[in-house]
Amino acid sequence: MEYNKAVEGFRDKEYPMLRGKVYLDHAGTTLYAKSLIDDFSRKMLTNLYGNPHSRSEPAHLSGQEVDNIREKTLRFFGADPTHFDLIFTANATAAIKLVAESFRDLAVAGSTTGSFWYGYHKDAHTSLIGVRALTTKGTHYCFEDDAEVEEWLGGNLAKSKLPRGAGMPGLFAYPGQSNMTGRRLPLSWIARLRKSTRPQHQNTYTLFDAAALATTFQLDFSDPSTAPDFTALSFYKIFGFPDLGALIVRRESGHILSWRKYFGGGTVSMLTVLHEPSFIRRDTTIHGGLEDGTLPFHNIIALGCAMEVQRKLYGSMGSISKHTAFLSKRLYDGMVNLAHGNGQRMCVIYTDGSDTCSYGDSKTQGATIAFNLMDVGGVSIGYGQVEKLANDNGIFLRSGGLCNPGGLACYIKIEPWQFKRAWSAGHRCGDPGGQEIINGKPTGVVRASLGAMSTISDVDTLLTFLSKSFTDWSDDEKRAVPLADMVYFKGTTGNSIDSGIGSSVEEEPTPQCKHIKPTATPTSPQLVKVEEASIHSDASTELAIPTNSEPMRAEKTNFSSSESISGSASTEMAIPTNFNRWRIEETNLSSSESTPAASSTDLAIPTNFNRMRVRKPGIPSNTTTGLAIFGYAPATVKTLRDSAIITASMRNLRIAAEAQTDPLAKGKTPIQKRQAKNRSTRRRLQFWKNVDEM
Repeated sequence: MEYNKAVEGFRDKEYPMLRGKVYLDHAGTTLYAKSLIDDFSRKMLTNLYGNPHSRSEPAHLSGQEVDNIREKTLRFFGADPTHFDLIFTANATAAIKLVAESFRDLAVAGSTTGSFWYGYHKDAHTSLIGVRALTTKGTHYCFEDDAEVEEWLGGNLAKSKLPRGAGMPGLFAYPGQSNMTGRRLPLSWIARLRKSTRPQHQNTYTLFDAAALATTFQLDFSDPSTAPDFTALSFYKIFGFPDLGALIVRRESGHILSWRKYFGGGTVSMLTVLHEPSFIRRDTTIHGGLEDGTLPFHNIIALGCAMEVQRKLYGSMGSISKHTAFLSKRLYDGMVNLAHGNGQRMCVIYTDGSDTCSYGDSKTQGATIAFNLMDVGGVSIGYGQVEKLANDNGIFLRSGGLCNPGGLACYIKIEPWQFKRAWSAGHRCGDPGGQEIINGKPTGVVRASLGAMSTISDVDTLLTFLSKSFTDWSDDEKRAVPLADMVYFKGTTGNSIDSGIGSSVEEEPTPQCKHIKPTATPTSPQLVKVEEASIHSDASTELAIPTNSEPMRAEKTNFSSSESISGSASTEMAIPTNFNRWRIEETNLSSSESTPAASSTDLAIPTNFNRMRVRKPGIPSNTTTGLAIFGYAPATVKTLRDSAIITASMRNLRIAAEAQTDPLAKGKTPIQKRQAKNRSTRRRLQFWKNVDEM
């Protein structure tokens, strides 16, 4: 663990795009240096490169560059080309898919069961989990933790948990580092599996997802006996550029890949189409038969430049590992010490809770921290809200499920039924409008990840931001905010809601009536209270309603001719889908328009937190009123006089549209004043109609 202060000296020059910004998503992709772009541009402008499949001099030059960089890349990871080959792919996922398809085709052609066994660790990225879809008869198994893998390797795991037929080929896959928490998994499993003489381990190969690990760790394949059979990589995570992946193959295991049925241009030595379709795959090298079509040779040339620039700037991956370990320890310690005024800890940091995970120790922990923030009452703050506010302050994080469902289930303690409930409520992976909190539990995390060019200043800036922005945060501060596509009330005093995101938008025909975004408490199902402007002086209607972004339409039919709101009217509501139900009861509309005293019309509707629409036609017969209610965003709530009053509290937001007399009515006759009042009433009705049509 050692801070590389030299980074501060060259960062402004090599990474000018970082000036005034804090980039903390290196687990997604790290950043490319200016020297890399300059070297690559110079190389492209001073050389003529052709398609390597051609025989021209430019093509020959490209082929030579590709071969040289292939070998150079293997040696970057300590892999001797005598024992390893490297297949260039689009990304790490493509490398994983290549292995998966090969095992599937091997099982179909060479296995008596027609399938293969697949075991994977719960910390696996979605791309590793997807391999299970290519197995049949349920011959896959998810290891719930490290201890279960140890049991399996020791021969102590119950056979009933491992549905594997005799002679069935097997593939054991796991990530070198969790892309969610940064926890580094044991590299020793690979050698132990290979050396095992237990029957259940025979004919089982290893697939190692090194995409997250290789970002800040020196992979060393100098001992082929302890190296994975197949290793998936993404170079943009290591160098920032180029967008390229690879599969490193242990030559002793390369025959597995020859079973893949698909072939593309450049991978066959002979091919016939008519009469007797046949082909002979190129067998001179492993990569020669598997790199379909023309290679991205320009990207491969850029990879050669990237490795050289990395060496000049940072020396080695070992140096980067020490540097990022120092920074991650500083960030972790700082976050642990953040607290609200009442002593409530602000940050929940997700680790496995064991002694094997320690920030600052690059053997067990990467430079990644997954966390959620808690408010002063110990309630989760939406992870998307944290990312958005950080983004507004020039700090770039990552939030959401991070393509790691096993990690979410384990660390956040989300059960399968809760995942299904969240899905039914409208939550979708990668959807920025998804449900961030379900039943009090977050559905994702915030992730901060450090890289080679990160500095102490980056760490301290994030800590300062978290402290200033979220200390003593409470439900009271989940407030109304105007958005770019919404507008607001403007009072005669000149006050307006104009803070937060966006600005005012004048709308005709009633520019004084604006859309607003009131609070809905996201941490547990809460009601939004809405009071409509009086239709008559002695009547008001009030609804307590939940909200959602995935509404479904429901229609209230007449209960009976004596109980309906009017003989020809039915009320229609667009309501969300969820499992927690509230009761909504309509109050009397007026003495002449109410439902019978002995009955009220009510609906049991589900709850959620973004938007629903309420339509009540026929309140009088010639008008339509409606409400459009939205979720919350952080901003300042201002109390407006004359035209509207907006008040926020811990558990509800009441919007009261006050009746206003038309200013032009002053000094007029009683009849003229009554007409002016009617015009004012029509404006209020028009307001609700405008909102409903939004």
